[in-house]
Amino acid sequence: MDAEQLREHAHKMVDFIADYYKSIENFPVLSQVEPGYLRGMLPDSAPDHPESLEDIFNDIQAKILPGVTHWQSPNYFAYYPSNSSIAGFLGEMLSAGLNIVGFSWITSPAATELEMIVLDWLAKLLNLPDYFLLGGQGGGVIQGTASEAVLVVLLAARERTLTRVGKNALGKLVVYASDQTHSSLQKACQVGGIQPENCRFLKADSSTNYGLSPEVLCEAITHDIAIGLIPFFLCATVGTTSSTAVDPLLSLGKIAKSNGMWFHVDAAYAGSACICPEYRHYIDGVEEADSFNMNAHKWFLTNFDCSALWVKDRNALVQSLSTNPEYLKNKASQARLVVDYKDWQIPLGRRFRSLKLWMVLRLYGIENLQCYIRNHIKLAKLFEGLVAQDPRFEVVTPRIFSLVCFRLLPSQNKDDHGNKLNHDLLDAVNSTGKVFISHTVLSGKYVLRFAVGAPLTEERHIISAWKVLQDEASALL
Repeated sequence: MDAEQLREHAHKMVDFIADYYKSIENFPVLSQVEPGYLRGMLPDSAPDHPESLEDIFNDIQAKILPGVTHWQSPNYFAYYPSNSSIAGFLGEMLSAGLNIVGFSWITSPAATELEMIVLDWLAKLLNLPDYFLLGGQGGGVIQGTASEAVLVVLLAARERTLTRVGKNALGKLVVYASDQTHSSLQKACQVGGIQPENCRFLKADSSTNYGLSPEVLCEAITHDIAIGLIPFFLCATVGTTSSTAVDPLLSLGKIAKSNGMWFHVDAAYAGSACICPEYRHYIDGVEEADSFNMNAHKWFLTNFDCSALWVKDRNALVQSLSTNPEYLKNKASQARLVVDYKDWQIPLGRRFRSLKLWMVLRLYGIENLQCYIRNHIKLAKLFEGLVAQDPRFEVVTPRIFSLVCFRLLPSQNKDDHGNKLNHDLLDAVNSTGKVFISHTVLSGKYVLRFAVGAPLTEERHIISAWKVLQDEASALL
């Protein structure tokens, strides 16, 4: 495909995507297809000869879009947002067009150096400690997801600890976190060879608003040390998946430091809110952390994937993850004049992801990004108020950011705490196709989650979503 063919096809693709966004509210938010729907609609094998772009567009419209759940719909309120923006999309286009594989500095110096600069920008915007900047011993790196981020820092912590206590001590290493921590930590432990019985997911309950209790943590550590185990990793969360709970970073960090543990802070969702001065206090105590992570692709208008990770000591990552085969050696790397991001992550290859984050920061500016976050929190507050006004419902946990946890109250004689009732309400609401919400379980109760964060969401979408919920609740009751 030459440059003119690219121009022709790309214009048509941009037109198709622009038309999609203009009509996005016409689609059911949650795909309504049945499992296996696509197999009977497509041929058994790839075509022998080229097909036209028009025919492909027709198939996308008729066969692919019905099987898409529309994450960018203004009526999408499930899980957490996965933001898209024109700025992010343009950066993604440029990255795809250049199509570099920037695993080391020499493979594309701009890719490495822009990533270093942009993550320093973002660290300063979050008012992170100076040691997370690349001017010192630490620095930032873009991972694919928060799941990758927690894995690489756990591996770095494991290497650091085993170097100190001996390689044969792997079976004695213990990980600590709240039971509200994202399941990616459990997977990281599995990959990192941490024994399942040495993963302490400590119970958090409503008395601490589902944050991890320092007293409970101290008790667990003391017990483990007494039986000869080695505490080595603590993960705290700012904005848990279930309820946006915030762990007390300062207290937990001091406990980690006094026990020689790596302290990781996962702010995948809520980290974006901390660019606003009035929410920055939720990461107070981050100065105790060895690593900090936020997903720019969640709530920061940066297209998936773009997960920012900062570490206090980059050498810890390099020592656990670096390889140096002959075919990758070069003067700049050998002289240690440059950063090679291949040694800060699991895979070798990496995309030019900093382009889209750079374009988001430049095309929006800090003030607009702060307004964007504040508007979503304002809309969530509106929804919280609507729920509180209806005596049939209750708000289950205090709203902190832009997630509202709520439920339909059961009649007095229900012995399942209304769990089936709320399960049925979730199914009924999502089956309308008008909105999409998700759920969690807190203290044994089935709870509905309403997460505001789609770029196109306005006040009218909140009010319409609440009407759908009220109507379906009335039908059930």
